[in-house]
Amino acid sequence: MAVASPQEVKTALAGVGYLADDSIAQVVYLAEQLGKPVLVEGPAGVGKTELAKALAQIHGRELIRLQCYEGLDEAKAMYEWNYKKQLLRIQAEGGERNWDELQEDIFSEDFLLARPLLGAIMSEAPVVLLIDEVDRVEMETEALLLEVLSEFQISVPELGTLTANSQPLVLLTSNNTRELSEALKRRCLFLYVGYPTIEREKEIILAKVPGLGEPLAEQIARVISSIRELDLKKAPSVSETLDWARTLLALGIENITDDVVVQSMPVLLKYQADVERALKEYATT
Repeated sequence: MAVASPQEVKTALAGVGYLADDSIAQVVYLAEQLGKPVLVEGPAGVGKTELAKALAQIHGRELIRLQCYEGLDEAKAMYEWNYKKQLLRIQAEGGERNWDELQEDIFSEDFLLARPLLGAIMSEAPVVLLIDEVDRVEMETEALLLEVLSEFQISVPELGTLTANSQPLVLLTSNNTRELSEALKRRCLFLYVGYPTIEREKEIILAKVPGLGEPLAEQIARVISSIRELDLKKAPSVSETLDWARTLLALGIENITDDVVVQSMPVLLKYQADVERALKEYATT
């Protein structure tokens, strides 16, 4: 689906259940027009990953996801050689070919195992490439991404440079647990996705939790906003807001009291210190 303006992006995302604000729509539109990756930063659970999924849906593209973690290396992110298949080919030749010929054969694309980054590059159809939680990898691994982000290509020493058959739409997400390099940031457009306003969170709740009435949705959004103002180790995310809304719906709650908040606190907060701080707050109101 081609989009002609940020407003069309916003409308298209809303059509697949993702309620984007104007800044999200504008950056996504510019990324598609300029062919640039987008670095999406913000707290965990505010919809960064869901944005990539929504973009894949509205464009009818496959979503290829690289989930980052400490210790991620080239073999898991880009490619590795299928050593077992190479060994079988060598054994099958039985010494009938010289090494130079055999080496040229076994170091070909037929023996290459494509991981997410190379898979996105080699895909015949355009894809959405999600590099999720990029701030979890070490600086050395982060450097491996730069060629993909700037040239949409990967250099394989034994094969040469593999260039994208069709340019992917690339989103990188970060929870900002560490500072990313200037080199990586320079290659991307930047988008910050924070906690939504009360009104926007109410709209998200109504869109994602069928059967919930508007008055209760507004109460939920206001309570969540007040809890996020506390000094917490981890404030409730949008996904936890939705879990709480579904919980209240399942319990048949129509009006949120302090007792309701206290009893359902474990749905919202996941650290005991946060639970105790919130309980103290609501016990004194």
